[in-house]
Amino acid sequence: MYTYNILIAEDEKEIADAIEIYLRNQNYNVFKAYDGLTALEIFNKETIDLILMDIMMPKLNGMEATLKIRKTSIVPIIMLSAKSEDIDKVLGLNLGADDYITKPFNPIELLARVNSNLRRFTNYTHCNTMKKNIIQAGGITLNDETKEVMADDEPIKLTPLEYKILYLLMGNPGKVFSIEEIYEKVWNEPAYNTDTVTVHIRRIREKIEINPKEPKYLKVVWGIGYKFETQIKK
Repeated sequence: MYTYNILIAEDEKEIADAIEIYLRNQNYNVFKAYDGLTALEIFNKETIDLILMDIMMPKLNGMEATLKIRKTSIVPIIMLSAKSEDIDKVLGLNLGADDYITKPFNPIELLARVNSNLRRFTNYTHCNTMKKNIIQAGGITLNDETKEVMADDEPIKLTPLEYKILYLLMGNPGKVFSIEEIYEKVWNEPAYNTDTVTVHIRRIREKIEINPKEPKYLKVVWGIGYKFETQIKK
């Protein structure tokens, strides 16, 4: 039976040790890092299935570490912070975190969040492996074999460029792409005219979103770029 590997990135040793005890009692393997740079080193070296990421850490904070990890991976990340302000939660989630829990936390709640995120991620990766040509999230389904897109079981007509943008973002759920990256990957040339990306994103939203002004799928990450939301709220 597979045993999940969980990385605890937490600069307070007492908290990290306590979390380790909770997780090992649930038969999880645990790796610990007390700063953001060490967390990245462990992540790049080991097979990590979920990260508990403290926000305030030396050398590299949790927000910065999350942003770097999201460039290459959609591994579940749960933010840990002593701060409870909504702005911190929103910022962490927009940068790619999957969940957020405020310290001090209840161990039972922490374990429930860990189990829930691992279960959701495992189900997603399993389905993605079984249906390599079909990507689905919320009410959106993209079939790359037939080049068809459905929104709430209704066919959506996209232009070839719109389709390529949606395929890029849906194929990398949760990953933030800069406007320049989207242009270069879709147009296959240096990013000369990035304004056209924004125009195409707006058109895609008009076709797949119930309310394009408050999109739940194609999200903007201010100052960075766009991503396809993995945590679809019903």
